[in-house]
This record gives sequence, C-alpha cells and structure tokens, in this order.
Amino acid sequence: MGISNEDELAPEARLLAAAAVEAGKLALSMREGVRSWNKDASSPVSEADIAADNFLRERLMAQAPSYGWLSEETADQPDRLTRKRVWVVDPIDGTRAYLAGLPDWTVSVALVESGRPLAAALYAPVSDELFIASRESGTTRNGKRVRANTLGSLRHARVAGNKMRADRLISAGIPIVAVPKIHSLALRFARVATGEIDAALATAASHDWDLAAADLLVHEAGAVLTTFDGHTLVYNRSEIKHGELVAAGRELHAPLLAALTGATKERGLTANA
Repeated sequence: MGISNEDELAPEARLLAAAAVEAGKLALSMREGVRSWNKDASSPVSEADIAADNFLRERLMAQAPSYGWLSEETADQPDRLTRKRVWVVDPIDGTRAYLAGLPDWTVSVALVESGRPLAAALYAPVSDELFIASRESGTTRNGKRVRANTLGSLRHARVAGNKMRADRLISAGIPIVAVPKIHSLALRFARVATGEIDAALATAASHDWDLAAADLLVHEAGAVLTTFDGHTLVYNRSEIKHGELVAAGRELHAPLLAALTGATKERGLTANA
C-alpha cells in the first residue's frame, strides 16, 4: 500500500504510515502457525504482537529518541509522563481476530502531543486499507479523503459495538440498526470516519493504545469521539484506561449520547454495565 497525497501530510504522519504498513505485513507473514499465549486471565498475545512491537519501537524511536513510548506490548515506563510527545502503539489491535483467521485486525500507531493525538496511522493488512490523519489536515483512506456521515437522526443509524447497549436502545424503541461486531476497536471507530457506519460504541477499560490513532481519524473526518460524559479523551496520563465511549458524526453524536445516558439512568445501570 503506497501513501498518496504525501505533500498534505505532516512528516510524522508519513513516518507512522510507512511503519504501520511494514509492521502489518510482518504480522500477516507470521500468521500461519504463530505461537500465542495469555498474558493475563483473558488477554491473548502472540509472537507476531511482540515482533511487530519490536519493529515499531526500533523504527519510531530511532527517528525521535527524545519522545516517550507507550505500547500494549512494552512494559510501561513512567518517564513518558515527562515527555511532551509520545509514540502510542498497538502492534496488533484485535489479536483474537488475528489468531482466529478473521480479517478485522489492525496496526494502530499515533503520535500524541500534550495529551492529544498529533498524527496517526491505522493499517488493516488483510483488506490492505491504510488510514492516515494529521492534525488539521483531514483523514484519508488509501490516499482518498474521507468524511463521516452527516446523519442527524437516530432513525436507521448504523451502530457498531457494545451489543448490550445497542440492544437496550432498540428495546427502548429507538430505531437504530445494530451492525456486526468489528473486532479491532480502532477499525470500528475508523468505519465512522469513512461513513461506512454512523456510530460506534466501546465498553469501559479500553486503553490509550486502542484509541489514540482512531481518535484523530474520527475527529479529522468531521466526527466526535467522547466518553459518556461528553468529554474529549486525554492521553499519556498515569491512568491510561478509559470509560465507555461513543463516536459519531457531529450531528448524530449529541442525540445518540442523550439516548445512551437516558437509557442508563432509566434502568439504573452503572457506567461499566
């Protein structure tokens, strides 16, 4: 996958895009017969996750040794908190899909500056889709500019993720359309940026590395990604986990958020339900 419209991209975005593609191709080449294990009670990891992480760390840190580093597959180093700029990486977002032979896994890489993403790339090796964004420069997929939908009504809005939340909206008479699960959370949000779906939800406990790249893709495509409290996410803090999230086009975000929080209050649900 080549990178089109390079002159419109920040240098950091070009670097991230090239690195994401190479890491994705490396992971794809290792897929057959790859060894995997659980790093905790429920989270799988594979040799490909580690290999892609090592590649990305070597490539990106060589370009900017003074930047911090935060990755799902690297032991966290507290000195990142002192750095204005930090590489935030998920070498394989959707490891379960990767191990199961499914197509919806990605390599997600971002550069965060002062708590917000400055540049981002997301690569889906199986479908050969490369998403790139840099601040105030828009979002592209395979070199073509993409925009989120301008749908303003919940009627027939296509919503992915957090099936329990979507089902409760439907049972409450809110006429959304629940779409099949997209295993990579970053790719789920990227589908909002391209307009293939209208909104995406995420349960609590996603991490910076799951979100930083997708966050910029969403916002630069004219959509919004927030917590259920309506807050924009802040990255590279001591706490890297986030609560429940919703992404949608600007016109749809407010009514969808109101419907979600209204259903929560009506049923007495907790934020982690």
